[in-house]
Amino acid sequence: MDKTDEKLLELLRLDSREPTASLARKLGLSRSTVQDRINRLVEKKIISGFTIRYHDEYRQQQITAHVMVCINQRHATGAIAQMKKMARIRALYVVSGSYDMIAVIKAPTMAEIDETLDDINAIDGVEKTTTSLVLSTKIDR
Repeated sequence: MDKTDEKLLELLRLDSREPTASLARKLGLSRSTVQDRINRLVEKKIISGFTIRYHDEYRQQQITAHVMVCINQRHATGAIAQMKKMARIRALYVVSGSYDMIAVIKAPTMAEIDETLDDINAIDGVEKTTTSLVLSTKIDR
């Protein structure tokens, strides 16, 4: 991966729907060269897919909660499998420190956040959770 690939990735991160011709103009390359680079980045498993970014107005309607989870390690695999099935959990991280995992929940209402917290706490092996609600987002890259 070279500097041009890094610039291409940044442009795609900002707008994955930007036409190849427009990317080519910005990078000073031909359209076919840009398409070849994108294909190569996919083949090398640097790009795993293309997604959308939510508009700020929509994102502001969503409540975000970060849930720190302490779990009995004998139940970790099963707990992770159950949390993967919960659509409101957008990310799940295994972390070091006094907690074992951090789950990121997004939902349009506090009732749905509360319901998801109840679902997490009902999982075998979950010993303790601590939840922080996101009040505002200053940087979202």
